[in-house]
Amino acid sequence: MTTRREIFKLGAVSALGLAGLKGGDDGVPPTGGTTAPVTPPVTASLLAPQNMPVPYAGVFRRPPELVPFQTGFDGGDPARPFAKYALTQKLGRARFVPGLDTTVAGYNGIFPGPTIRAIQGTRIEVRIRNALPAVGLLQPARFDTVTHLHGSASLPQYDGYANDITVPGNVKNYRYPNFQTARTLWYHDHKHHITAQNVYSGLAAFYPLSDKYERAQLPQGEFDVPLMISDAMFNADGSLAYNDNARKGLWGDIIMVNGVPWPTMKVKPRIYRFRVLDASISRSYRPTLSTGDPIYVVGTDAGMVPNVQPVKSWRQGTAERYEVLIDFRKYRTGQLIELRNLSNKNNIDFANTNKIMRFQVVADSGSGAGSISSIPTTLDDGGSVSAAKGGIPTMSLTPAMAKAKRELRFFRANGQWTVNGVTWADVEKSGFTKLFGNPQPFDIEQWTITNASGGWFHPVHIHLIDARIIARNTNGGQPFAWEKGPKDVFYAGENESVTALMQFDTGTGGGGRYMIHCHNLVHEDHDMMVQFSVGDLRTNDPITSDPPILDTTAANAFPPVYRPGFPAGT
Repeated sequence: MTTRREIFKLGAVSALGLAGLKGGDDGVPPTGGTTAPVTPPVTASLLAPQNMPVPYAGVFRRPPELVPFQTGFDGGDPARPFAKYALTQKLGRARFVPGLDTTVAGYNGIFPGPTIRAIQGTRIEVRIRNALPAVGLLQPARFDTVTHLHGSASLPQYDGYANDITVPGNVKNYRYPNFQTARTLWYHDHKHHITAQNVYSGLAAFYPLSDKYERAQLPQGEFDVPLMISDAMFNADGSLAYNDNARKGLWGDIIMVNGVPWPTMKVKPRIYRFRVLDASISRSYRPTLSTGDPIYVVGTDAGMVPNVQPVKSWRQGTAERYEVLIDFRKYRTGQLIELRNLSNKNNIDFANTNKIMRFQVVADSGSGAGSISSIPTTLDDGGSVSAAKGGIPTMSLTPAMAKAKRELRFFRANGQWTVNGVTWADVEKSGFTKLFGNPQPFDIEQWTITNASGGWFHPVHIHLIDARIIARNTNGGQPFAWEKGPKDVFYAGENESVTALMQFDTGTGGGGRYMIHCHNLVHEDHDMMVQFSVGDLRTNDPITSDPPILDTTAANAFPPVYRPGFPAGT
């Protein structure tokens, strides 16, 4: 088996070194983004000109939606519905660039993986089989996997704990309660030391959770559109190329939306809702419309915002989700509108990374089912679903409610990404007993996340919780307009600190151990991760409580069935 040291060496050895990349092991971050007044390099890929994708030539597509293989009611009780799904992690082929195929490792062999649409109150089980080869696509280690449903208040043994490993040939049945309010979740790999490679290879997909409040107030169906934004670089033969720039991050030269480079989407003159997910390994984005018109933020990571926020652009780090409305009624038929990327500090930008996708307005048609007639100004999420247990709506939390105040300092020391000077290796050495904190179920705490790394940016993900940002050391001390909703990823920019209030709502699960980490997956893989426990750390042990088992079923026992999709390009 490949050693940890060998895995770490992989990022430093690449055929795709980027000319002009600056910064020492512990020094200055790479130049790029809005602070680099230089002409960006054209490409990082080694593709021949005829194989290089052209912006806006690709046809937009939505990820397919998976149909459950079984539905029913627990104990025959109509108030306790369930749905069961099956996914297989396996290799597949995709056409990302003209004239060449690319091998991916995806859920059901596709990228993005199948969308699973969940309804609040419907318990879901997802059977995930690792049918990947013994050796990874981008690293020589065994192709182990861990699946994390990002944004779900799952039990620790179903949360994608980094050491809860499913080896090739094994299967794990993940159980998701779906008691939370509506939000955009996504599932992705979380195997420590190779998370970046596994996600970059294709192990990522949407999991939208709906409820009656969201359905009554926001666009649905045709007008509810997932956008998974990622970046990539390719070798001359079309295979994925990987370069983590000496453990600092990966920045590709090709921007993809739902696996299509710079696609064009046909839109009707109606109000569309876009679920925007940054699924890149390291790149952050600052989306904006070429028209200069406002975009309306209606949802953040963990649900709807109380007050709709019109913005000209917003800053989005890896794993953050923003639900936004774009009003296409104001545009003429045939008009082309670009969704551009203004970038941020310390990205590495290329000739076309300032583009994301394009919209083409077409004549209205059809019934318009699922559309809304105006941009809302306020939204109602129904409040806490755990009010009977002391649950408080996230956006109603106040500092006076906090039982404890804690600080998380993210910085780089001696070539190592750390949190308060601690790494995941330290957690492992402790027998998984070392904790950042130990709140009790439904406690409220105030945490301040500080980027003390002298540069860089860290999108910090705290598992389990929904939180309200109450302060920043920038922007006049206030949260930015686009982050005035419940959050589970916190963009700590260069030398920034962000303070948030959170309640540790475990539902009926009883708590256990959960992770905190930087969602620049290169940083996470190089140990920028710690853990906390809600209640007794021995409860619901994430490694031993429900481990993966050898899969003895036939490979074709659960053939995938997908719902009919929308026409290509829409």
